[in-house]
Amino acid sequence: MKVLVSLNIPEVGIELLKQAGLEVEVWREVRPMTAEELVETCQDVQALITTGSNKINGDFLQKCSHLKVISQFGAGYDNIDVAAASQLGIVVGNAPDAMSDATADIAFTLMLTASRKICYLHKSIISGNWGYFRPRAHLGLELKRKTLGVFGLGRIGFEMAKRCHGAYLMDIIYCSRTSKVEAEQQLGARKVGFDELLTNSDVLTVHCALNNDTRGLFNRDTFEKMKSSALFINTSRGGVHNQHDLYQALVSGTIWGAGLDVTDPEPMSPEDPLLSLENVAITPHIGSATVEARDEMSRLAATNIIQFYRGEQVDNRVN
Repeated sequence: MKVLVSLNIPEVGIELLKQAGLEVEVWREVRPMTAEELVETCQDVQALITTGSNKINGDFLQKCSHLKVISQFGAGYDNIDVAAASQLGIVVGNAPDAMSDATADIAFTLMLTASRKICYLHKSIISGNWGYFRPRAHLGLELKRKTLGVFGLGRIGFEMAKRCHGAYLMDIIYCSRTSKVEAEQQLGARKVGFDELLTNSDVLTVHCALNNDTRGLFNRDTFEKMKSSALFINTSRGGVHNQHDLYQALVSGTIWGAGLDVTDPEPMSPEDPLLSLENVAITPHIGSATVEARDEMSRLAATNIIQFYRGEQVDNRVN
């Protein structure tokens, strides 16, 4: 079986594929493949390792219906039309949990960075605007014993909650489809409804999938229900928040600040007005960008293909 790796992933996964006896073709360019290049190159392969930059939609799947298995280099797979793949009998797998610690670290970092206006103040030094000591200028927020609200208490949300509870004795509330017994026992976490999450959180951190229920969920109406002193943190998908509404909420004082590792659209325009705000910290979707996380993502993405090739159960199958 021949595998196309549509991006230059760490070698650990590529070597695993080769050791399993698979023929491997790797896209080594820095830029992602175009839709046309992806379709053309897939014509003589049976397996594909892909990422969020590739749109595996109905049109692609019809043109590449001969594929047997698609493996996502990442936990999220909203770029893949899983229902259409299922109808065509194509197995879809992902790489969950590989980046839980790394992404939780980014969420925690964004919380700290936004709360102390670090990105803005770093830029002020570069622009020569350190200036004089002013007792009431650039004041941030302290986090000790505040309330962390977690929307989507999965693996990453749980790791973020552990960091906040351990470092700052933060109370944990969460909104999730199911009760999270481990978090309740270890952290004293309390399950609440969505409106209570909005109104009671000092820091609201988002760790959910992007789907029809969550797209644009954090918008003008939801921001208006939050505390005026609240921080909004999103490391899930940019489409979960309405970016225009977020900007308006920040400049109007509806909420206090924001930390984003994801934006809508991506890449973000350097002219986006969010980048000029003092109380905002933004990173370019680097939640999983550690050596350890990316190596594990590579290993898991390859393992999905290898398990399918050997006729075994694909442990991380999503359809």
